[in-house]
Amino acid sequence: MTIKNYLLIIVSALIFSCNNKSKDQFTINGKIENAKDQKVYLEQLFFDEKEIAVLDTAEIKNGKFELTATAAEEGLYRIRLEQDNNASYLIINDQSEIDFSAKIGSSSDDNFKNLKVETPGNKALKTLIVGLMENMATLEKNAAVLDSLQNAGNDSLLAIESVKQAKLNEGLTSFLNGYVFKSEDPIVTIFAMANAPTEDKNVIQKRVDHLTKKFPKHKGVQDIILAYNKFLTEMNKPKPAEQEKPVVGNFAPDFTMNDTEGKPVSLSQYKGQYVLVDFWASWCGPCRGENPNVVAAYKKYKNKNFTVLGVSLDEDKDAWVKAIQKDGLTWKHISDLKGWQSAVVPVYGIEGIPYNVLLDPEGKILATELREKDLDAFLSKTLK
Repeated sequence: MTIKNYLLIIVSALIFSCNNKSKDQFTINGKIENAKDQKVYLEQLFFDEKEIAVLDTAEIKNGKFELTATAAEEGLYRIRLEQDNNASYLIINDQSEIDFSAKIGSSSDDNFKNLKVETPGNKALKTLIVGLMENMATLEKNAAVLDSLQNAGNDSLLAIESVKQAKLNEGLTSFLNGYVFKSEDPIVTIFAMANAPTEDKNVIQKRVDHLTKKFPKHKGVQDIILAYNKFLTEMNKPKPAEQEKPVVGNFAPDFTMNDTEGKPVSLSQYKGQYVLVDFWASWCGPCRGENPNVVAAYKKYKNKNFTVLGVSLDEDKDAWVKAIQKDGLTWKHISDLKGWQSAVVPVYGIEGIPYNVLLDPEGKILATELREKDLDAFLSKTLK
């Protein structure tokens, strides 16, 4: 894994902030070997969803630069070069004067490993990131071996390598926990915690309790604790009982949605008819490919107490209506325009479209997933 890609993961998984008004100034005295004369940026990474903020900009002259910013407490920052895209460095403002030196190498990994910042927090952060990179590289290498054994069908070696992979994962967790519970730096601690994900509520609670006691006055830590406590609250909520998916022989669940003119239409209104409930969407290629079969069935059987109700998983009303017109779908169409978040998706257990359910006049399900020739064959047998 390259440090550039790794940093993208870090930024998406861990967003830092110092929300108090600026009080303390810190200065970064920088020197980067092999760097062209160009702009260099000091950026702040936030806890909340705010975009990364540029705090200062300087010109690199003969490899040297100076950046200055203010912060109420220790946080995480990024130094980014305008032209050398591989040169991007994370840094902690754990001292008011920070001497920063690096060297532009042949890769982003080299650039990061050549970084030298002799302050306690930054030394710990570099050791953590390098160790994490090495652990991840080993895991990825072993995962590739597992994939090759899986493809070759070698079960005995696959079992051995699977055990090895599990031990490597345990080793990574142990490595990160060492920083979570032993680091004296709040940013390093949070950084390690964010890269040691788990769904074990007891483990999460133990880490949160440790953060609370270890860094009680750090605003950034308090924000992280609030976020984790919210996550724990959600995890502890009782899960709603899963709805049974409708099966052949059962009555189809009723639902109501608006048609293309905004008028509500309910499935129960179709009792007394055979109705094909056709789940589709304008953006779905296979759905559009199946539409001619549905059109043919509708034309052939519409005079035998049969109709179609189109239920769309679209979000764009204009695209939905245009597709109806273009494909010649002359029956009633309804949608809540919520895409895969549509209310019918969980109720009908829809995992993919096109999908359909054929109901008898009482509203019972006669068949599901009738496509191509199967649709006409079933209707021909049923609608005599």
